[in-house]
Amino acid sequence: MTQVTYHRLGKSGLKVSNLSFGSGTFDFKLGQSAADEIIKVTIEAGINFFDNAEAYGFGEAEVVFGNAIKNLNLKREDLVISTKVFRGTKGWGPNADGLSKKHIIEGVNASLKRLQLDYVDLVFAHRPDPEVPIEETVRAFNQLINEGKALYWGTSEWSAQQLTEAHLVAQRLGLE
Repeated sequence: MTQVTYHRLGKSGLKVSNLSFGSGTFDFKLGQSAADEIIKVTIEAGINFFDNAEAYGFGEAEVVFGNAIKNLNLKREDLVISTKVFRGTKGWGPNADGLSKKHIIEGVNASLKRLQLDYVDLVFAHRPDPEVPIEETVRAFNQLINEGKALYWGTSEWSAQQLTEAHLVAQRLGLE
């Protein structure tokens, strides 16, 4: 069995397990009791990092994971919970996905409701969005941090060039 160890996430003080559990396969077809058992075994193995996304099961995965936290009486301080925004769950309207401020804020608020949480430890921009100015995206994620809805933000599937651009924008604006 792989030994679970913990390390700091990037340059932050947040300690995450070297393995994470992704809820991408969770939905109501799996069944809540099966999901609860999976999370219980994962916790017992020492894993503390749980990855979610608004797109997983069109939001169902977050509902199932949030229910598991409650059903198992897990302590919030023992968990590192992330979610990702981009694809959305609301259908195919003009603002239903992407990294506009509107979608980021509404998407995270909806995720928090599904997860039954006040905040996530980490929120990711699931994909880059070339149609939205990077400054708008950076400001929106920083707003979530300022509002206490996320402690950190990051990216998934971004190129080095896109990361550098976001970093320079955040630095120029004095944001996190």
